[in-house]
Parts: sequence; C-alpha cells; structure tokens
Amino acid sequence: MSNNVLFAGSPWSAFSGPNLGYVMEQYDLYLQNPEDVEPELVALFQQFGSPFVEGAVETVSEGTANVQTGNIKKIFAAVQLADAIRSFGHLAADVYPLKDHKLDTSRIELATYGLTDADLVSMPATLFFNNVPASVTNGKQAVDYLRTLYTGKIAYEYSHIADGERQWIQDRIESGAYKVNLTPEQKKELLERLTRVEDFEKFIHKTFVGQKRFSIEGLDTLVVLLDELVKAADDKKMKELQIGMAHRGRLNVLTHVVNKPYDMMFSDFAHVPNEYFFPADGSLEITKGWTGDVKYHMGAAHTKKSGMKVKLAYNPSHLEVVSPVITGSTRAAQEDTSKPGTPEHDPSKALAVLVHGDAAFAGEGIVQEVFNYARTKGFSTGGSIHIISNNMIGFTTEHYDSRSTLYSSDVAKGYDIPVIHVNADEPEAVVEVAHLAFEYRQIFGKDILIDLIGYRRFGHNETDDPTVTNPLTYLIVSKHPTVRALYGQKLVQEGIVTEDEVKKLDTEIYAEMQKSYDHVKEVGAEKGHHAHVEMPEAVKNGYPELETGVAKEELKQINDELLAWPADFEPQNKLAKILKKRVEALETDKIDWGHAETLAFATILREGNPIRMTGQDAQRGTFSQRHLVLHDKNNGAEYTPLHHISGSNASFSVFNSPLTEAAIVGYEYGYNLENDKALTIWEAQFGDFANMAQIMFDNFISSARSKWGQKSGLVLLLPNGMEGQGPEHSSARIERYLQLCAENNWTVANCSNAGNYYHLLRRQAKMLGTEGVRPLVVTSPKSLLRHPLAAASLEQLATGKFEEVIEQPGLGNNPEKVERILLASGKVTIDLADRVQNGEGYDNLHIVRVEQLYPFPAQKLSDIIAKFPNAKEIVWVQEEPKNQGPWKYVLEYLLDLAEGKKVKYVGRPEMSSTSEGDMDSHKEAQAKVIDEALAK
Repeated sequence: MSNNVLFAGSPWSAFSGPNLGYVMEQYDLYLQNPEDVEPELVALFQQFGSPFVEGAVETVSEGTANVQTGNIKKIFAAVQLADAIRSFGHLAADVYPLKDHKLDTSRIELATYGLTDADLVSMPATLFFNNVPASVTNGKQAVDYLRTLYTGKIAYEYSHIADGERQWIQDRIESGAYKVNLTPEQKKELLERLTRVEDFEKFIHKTFVGQKRFSIEGLDTLVVLLDELVKAADDKKMKELQIGMAHRGRLNVLTHVVNKPYDMMFSDFAHVPNEYFFPADGSLEITKGWTGDVKYHMGAAHTKKSGMKVKLAYNPSHLEVVSPVITGSTRAAQEDTSKPGTPEHDPSKALAVLVHGDAAFAGEGIVQEVFNYARTKGFSTGGSIHIISNNMIGFTTEHYDSRSTLYSSDVAKGYDIPVIHVNADEPEAVVEVAHLAFEYRQIFGKDILIDLIGYRRFGHNETDDPTVTNPLTYLIVSKHPTVRALYGQKLVQEGIVTEDEVKKLDTEIYAEMQKSYDHVKEVGAEKGHHAHVEMPEAVKNGYPELETGVAKEELKQINDELLAWPADFEPQNKLAKILKKRVEALETDKIDWGHAETLAFATILREGNPIRMTGQDAQRGTFSQRHLVLHDKNNGAEYTPLHHISGSNASFSVFNSPLTEAAIVGYEYGYNLENDKALTIWEAQFGDFANMAQIMFDNFISSARSKWGQKSGLVLLLPNGMEGQGPEHSSARIERYLQLCAENNWTVANCSNAGNYYHLLRRQAKMLGTEGVRPLVVTSPKSLLRHPLAAASLEQLATGKFEEVIEQPGLGNNPEKVERILLASGKVTIDLADRVQNGEGYDNLHIVRVEQLYPFPAQKLSDIIAKFPNAKEIVWVQEEPKNQGPWKYVLEYLLDLAEGKKVKYVGRPEMSSTSEGDMDSHKEAQAKVIDEALAK
C-alpha cells in the first residue's frame, strides 16, 4: 500500500462477523506491539484508525453477506487497487490525441493484486467511496467507475498534495461536481469557436504564404480553455485577468481571447498600419515602440463590457521569462497602495494565467523560480493557473531528449501543486478542467497546473519541414483530423447539427475573414502601407530639472518620527544606539547612505508615491546599513517606521526575497508596469549577482520602450566596489548596462555621495507615471555606505539637487596651473578624495566625479574642462580592469571632449576575472591605481 492512500470510505465497513472480530483483535495487538501485525493492516490502521466505530456492524451487515472469513487479504488488495487507480490511473489515461504513447495499465490490473471480478462483486461499494453514486452498487462497479474517472480523457496527479486539498480534489472528481453538461446551443457555440480558431490559421497560411505565425494548430482548445477562465474570472467580478505566454498560438489568442479584430491582425501581415482598424468603442489597448517587434511578440489588453480587463503581456522569444513579469503585474493589480502602511492585498481582484511550452517548462529554471516564490508573503498572488501548451516536441527535439521526467509537468509536483492532464482533442473535457482549476485556485489560493496535451500540426514555424527530423510523428499528424473536424463529427452523431451545417459554418467564417482582409487591402491602397513611430519628445529630451529638495524642518520632523518607536517595542541594543545617532547626524552633517535613503523614502511617501522594495536582504540591507524593518529583541515582533510617517499618502513595503535574481527582477518589472506610480526597487545582494537576471535587463528593462512602447521606472540597486572581497563581490559589471545604453532608454548612475543618491531617488519618483520616465540603474556602494567623505549634509538634502557631475572640493582653485583633469565615477573618486584631502600640493590637477554615466553629461564636462586653459591631458580613472568598467564606454565621449588633449586610462590592466582574489593583492593593485592617477 502506498503512503498516499486516496481511499474515500472506511475499509472497516467491509468486515462483519468473524472478519470484523479478527480485525478488532489485530487493532488491539497493533496498539501494543505493531511489529506483530501484518504490514497491510498496520497501513490501514495508520490511515483509518480504529475499527471500533459506533454502528459499524449494523452498517455493514446489509452489504457484506458474501464476505467470508479468510478473505481479509482480498479487502486489503481492493483498497490497494482503488488507491492505485487514483494514484496511477494517469499512466493509463487516454490523454494523447495521436495515440502514439504506450499506456501503462500494469499498476491498476486486478491480477496485480490477486483479485477477480467475483471478488469485487462480493464487496460493498462503500468500501470505495464516501458518497456512493446511485448507479454503483458493488465493488466491481466501483472499480469500473473509478477507471472511467481516472483513465479517460482527463488524468489527475494529486496524491502528492496535502491531505485536506487531496480529499477535496478527490471528492470533486468522484462526485462529478465539476462536470459540465453543455446544452445543444453551448455545443454549437463551442463548435463555432473551434471553427474560428482553425479558420484563422488556415486563412493566414493560405493568404500570407511563408510568413511565420507559430500556429496554434494541434492545441486549438487552448483558446477554449482560456475562454472558460476568462468567463469564470468575470463571473467573480475580477478586475483583471493577465495572460503570459510564448509565441506559439499567440496570434490566435490575441484575436479570439483578447479581441484584436481580424482586420487589425491581418493588417500586421499585410504591412498596413493597424491603427486604422482600432475598435471604435476604445475597448482595445496596444502600445508601440519606435523600433517595433515581430507580431508574435506583441501584446494587447481588452476591456470587457463588465469592466474586467483581459491582458496578454508583451514577451520576447525567451519563452518562460514572461511568467514572473505577469505575476508581478498581477500582484500590483491586486493591491491598494493608496493608504499608509502595508498595501492592502486582495487576490480576488486579479488572476494570472501562465501558458508554458512543454520543452521550456521542463527545461527553463525560471519556471522553478516562479513556483518557489508563489506562496511567499511578498510575492503571492493567491494562486496562478498554469497551462502547459503541450505539443510534445521542442523545436525538433523529441520529448525523450528534452527531459529526464515522464511528464514535462513533473517539476510542479515538488511544489505541492496539483496537475491535471487533458486531451486537447476533447473540447468538453477542456471546459471541465478549466472549471476545476479555477475553483481550486479560488478555494485554496494556490497555483494549479493544466497539462493540455496535443501536438504540433506544422513545424516549429511555417517555413520549417518537420518530416526531416521527426518523420514518424508527422506521418501520424498528416492523417490525424483536426479538433474542429472531430468535434463537428461528434455533434453530427449526437444529432445537434448536420454535416451540411458544419460545412456551412466553416465556409461562412472563412468568408468573414476574407472580407476583413479585403478591407485591409482597400485601406492600405488608400492610406499607404507604412507608418513610422517616432520616439516621444519626452524621451528624446531626457529628464527635466526638477525640484527635489525638502525643507529642513520637515526632514527633522520625519527623522524624529522614524525614531519614535512604540513604548512596548525594544530593538536590539546595538542597533538602537546606531539609529539614535541619526538625530545627531542631521546636526553634524554626517547623514550616511542608509539614513539619506530612508529620508528620501519618507518624503516620497508624503508626496503620494507608494514604494515597494525587494532583494535578498532588503529589509536590513546586505551590509547592515538600512534597517527598514526593526525586530523586538524580546519577542521578534516587527516594526516598520516608514508605516508611521505623518502626512504619508501611500503604502510602503519591503520584502526579503527568495534567493532568486531573474524571476524577482522580472516580477518587480511587471509590478511597476501595472502600478506606474510606485517607486519599485530591486536590490542585488552583490552587484554581479544580477548576472543571473541578465535576460530581464536585455529583453525587458532596457528595450521594452523601443520595442513595445512600455514605460517603466524600475530602480535597480547593484552594490559595486573593488574592496578586496574577491571576484564575485566586487564589480557590478557596469559595462554590461552601459553597453545597452541608447535612445535615453534608462539612467545609469554611480554616485559617490549619499545626498546625491537622495536627490536621485526623489527625481526618479517625480518622473513616475510621466511620458519621460525610464528605469534607473544605480551601482550602489559598499564601503561608502558609512564613509565620512560620502556623507550628506542637511543643507544638501534641503536645497540641493541631483548633480550629474561633482567637482572635487579643494582642487582647481588655480585654473592656470591645472594640467591634468581626472574623471572618475563612484567609489574610486572617494579613494582619490581621501588621498588629496584639502587639495594642498595638487595644484596641477583637478578631479571631476561623473555621477551619471548615462545619459553622459558631455556638455557639463565640456564646460568644466573649458575652465582650465592649460590642461594637457584628460585621464579616466577606474578601479575595474581596463576591459571592464566604464572605460570603453566613455572613451568616445572623452575623445570628443579632449579637443586635442591627450586622453589617458588609469586603472587595472585587462583581466579575465573582475578582481584579485585576496586582500593583499587587492590593496597593492588599488594603491597602484591611485598612485598612478595622482602622480605629478
């Protein structure tokens, strides 16, 4: 017997007379010496407890006359058989449309358990069910009934689920509670839907020969499945349903689920601007960038008459990476951030539906990352509905080369998630599993997975010939009827429609599409075939000058409130002393990085922008610099000072995230897309840990505006600085972000001063929700977090602004004597400042800190350089190796600024690693950089 018995009724109901007496004796023995009891009985006692149940003898005496002494093992075997059907019926289920998989019935055969039909006939149905169906009167009928439920067109894996949920699922399956009895009219509507799905693909295939579309064919019922989820969400009055999916089937989903009109879709193929065909009612939303993207990466949003919005997210070709974006966006749609304190989270407001490819679901690690955070406090959405759009192949790779598991869905079981497999050629079964999945999500607030098993009718794309690499599969596919044809035939057999009506429906829908395309051609001939999307002026112009200072008295009041803990709250002693020093810091102009950041957050909340911050140690800060959430040393209770700022007009949340980069960055990007007024911040534990999220920077954050027209103000904090901590704790790889810079796509900053960081955050917050907003990449410091030369003054916070460049105090006072101008960014500028102190003895040079690397402040630097007529060389100083850091990015700018002056590099030589591996080597190399930079 398995350890996950799914048995419904009590087995003791099958015993009477001597049999029951024997079981009772064995139970007494089990309580005293369980090792003396047969293992089968031990398992039953562990699962079902005592056989001494009031009324048990009376209950069973009517239905068990044929159970004889000595047949106890038969009862055990029957229990095992029922358990096996529930646990392993999926191995024998008819869920493969092409019928090209060998089914395994070995674990559910009567002979495997030493049973016969006669044995089962002699047993009561109550042995197998809590609530026995009226048509089931004995054990044989019960087993046959279980087989129909668990080995049909739908298969279930839920024996790994926690007891309460497991029993609920079992009851729903075996009671038939989620079964849908469609009316004849509903079946006709379903046939029409399938006809539209198929004809859409056929029309494009014939009309736009050779154009890629990544057809849905073979998984046509994906549209049916999504339709049902949209209806269910709408019935529950949800605010939004958000869909994330890769390219296969996307165009069909855009058209039939998100209601992008036929003519609008065909115009994309015909290269006619699709804005000519927008629905007049304004129900459809799309955004466009100036570089654009292929049509099967585009998204859209449709607002239903009920007011619910159905969104399909924009997504690059990197398949699964959209899943965290959608869950983050869904979380934002579920939250009310308009009040102080923690956001009010209501999962009933929005639903995430994530459509995966079978090969990618098993192969891409970001899938596991999304499952891992799904039930954590900061990232839960109350359950996502996952769908594997399973065409049983990955490009040209067969499933047996694509994974090491039986099903592509198996990774989900490790996260206590039920899995439902369904035959994609069975539309009515697909409708049923949609209802079960939605109901489970609503009740348990957890993810659930539907494995929609079909096939791929053509190659990976429509120009690909799959018979080259998969000849046997495509021999079967070529002979296999479409789901529309199969369902039409079924309805003909049921007498709901005639064959002529099926043909007529096909003809009429195809003609409707032809009419739409004819309209596209007419409009194209009249208005032209090209439309150029311009970069918005607000993006071209960059950030305007903004007032970011806050009055001293207000800052002092906020500072006092941040330290006004409740009387019954006692933080750790050392931490309390550190924080209390922040009162003195305002008076002595020693406002360190964490202090300035917290003041910035408080002022931003007062101005009405909610703040959400995440990272692996975001609450405390990796370097113990932040302390946004305090813990009572006596009982561990949490207290968040930023929840208690007078005049605050927005929520604040900070979460320590799972040890995941790619999915969390994607999540925060999605959150910010949905809530564009929220200052959304992700902090890497160390800057180069963000390497694991590179795809999010490349494909979403840096380029989404130009490709898709999607605005983001996401903030990335990447701790950076060569401090002898080894290759993986030094460089944030700033060169990678600088390489992606173009078209004012984001701001890249490397601040050397806490006050400048304060104004940078406030400037970013003021741009949120505007046309000119862009992401912000900050290579934040480590050693500078508490360095006195990086501290801010109260005056700076009150009257200053973000300075793109900062001239070193004490230098450049005798312009005619300056022969060398050092330009540098970030921590190394403080190393230089520490050496030159007040500038005495360094009349020959000037140092300029480049606080904003992109957009590069060329004009401001030019103005500074012009002040020194005798300067002979411009030197770029960095601590990173020459082939890394900003050097290669800034070189072209420096050559333009030099105007004949020598341009020189000072820093580490080219290296394959980011830094030295030990402290002594680091100190030696770092000293050499500073010495060379300041050499006279």
